[in-house]
Amino acid sequence: HASPRPCLCGRWIPSAANIEDPLEAIGFVLLGEGAPMVVCSVDWTGLCNDAHFQWRKALADAAGTSVERVAVQCVHQHDAPFACLETDKIVRAQVDLPPNLDPEFFKVCLQRAGAAVRESLKTPRRLTHIAAAQSQVEQVASNRRILNEAGQILKNRSVAASSDDLRDLPTGVIDPWLKTVAFYDGREKVAACYYYAVHPISYCCTAGNVTSEFVGHARRLKAEHDTPGCTHIYFTGCAGNINAGKYYNSSHREKRQVLTQRIFAAMEQASEQLRPEPIKAVRWTTADFLPPVNQAFSTAELEKQINDHSRRVVHRNRPAFTLAWLRRHAEKKPITLSALHINQISLIHLPAEPFVEFQLRTQILQPERFVATAGYGDVGPWYLPTTEAYFQGGYEVSVAFSGPQADGLLMQGIQTLMQG
Repeated sequence: HASPRPCLCGRWIPSAANIEDPLEAIGFVLLGEGAPMVVCSVDWTGLCNDAHFQWRKALADAAGTSVERVAVQCVHQHDAPFACLETDKIVRAQVDLPPNLDPEFFKVCLQRAGAAVRESLKTPRRLTHIAAAQSQVEQVASNRRILNEAGQILKNRSVAASSDDLRDLPTGVIDPWLKTVAFYDGREKVAACYYYAVHPISYCCTAGNVTSEFVGHARRLKAEHDTPGCTHIYFTGCAGNINAGKYYNSSHREKRQVLTQRIFAAMEQASEQLRPEPIKAVRWTTADFLPPVNQAFSTAELEKQINDHSRRVVHRNRPAFTLAWLRRHAEKKPITLSALHINQISLIHLPAEPFVEFQLRTQILQPERFVATAGYGDVGPWYLPTTEAYFQGGYEVSVAFSGPQADGLLMQGIQTLMQG
């Protein structure tokens, strides 16, 4: 369990007041093909820079493997912790700013995660078969970037009531497919992984009600209706520009359950199509990724914003995240991209908040393979827009800590993963 003490989403939303439902870290350790491989999904907003590395290190140490063979992806709910250790140091140096992270709670979660891995290794399950299938999710995802006739951002479509004038506009570019990959011991399903690209937000950020959101609710609902003892793991795909804004208005909170049911329905439909095949080949591939810094940001200006006591907390905490990335970049510490390949199935682990286009491109690099993509690994760079998005403008570009060169470099890294 990873449900937080007070700090939520960088501390620019209300602190945790109530645990509506628990946040969890769920994953698996794959043995028998070289050093162990670990894949984990965490119900947090994000893990940035050294915070992400420390999670991977804790799991690697517990599993007896190297950090390079560990993938940790966040689901990206917003009433949840958003952890960057360097950002927390920057913020704590400002005596009037509230801390954006509880370091002791962070350490406790690492200990819990490591203990869970060690406990699981006492009773490993045999894996003999794997299966993959997909099903369309109806009326959940929509592209939130609304362009005008000149190709510039007109407005961002959100789940807030302020977007009511945009709900009838076209869905835009999305990936409508929920992908499912399941592991078997003979005929018994042992674990099932689900991948879908949408911001997991219905209503949030107003009252400190901690929740795993509609995707977490769907995950638990699926567990209740599936093979007893099967572990169910949900991954958010490349959802940087995708939310539920066309189909959901946060003023109608009871409709969160509608989104839950739509995700659950796709999980059920995909599961019905699963056809297990013997596991014949397993590979783990990695690639380094360190895109140039967005030239819109400078250390001097960021420090000025952080030191400006007249600014709101959000407008001082967010620059602290940016400054943390600039410092990391100056140290030339790359992000590790990784992929798990089993037979003709590839599970891709990407960083930050990538636009859905990266997911769609990845799927056509090797059309003969079944590709499932998880975003929100190391969220240090925040958003990863496409090159053209930088010229369109919009919120996502304003908080993309890397420049437009990130597009080509990320695709190079993905190609290395697929070919390695």
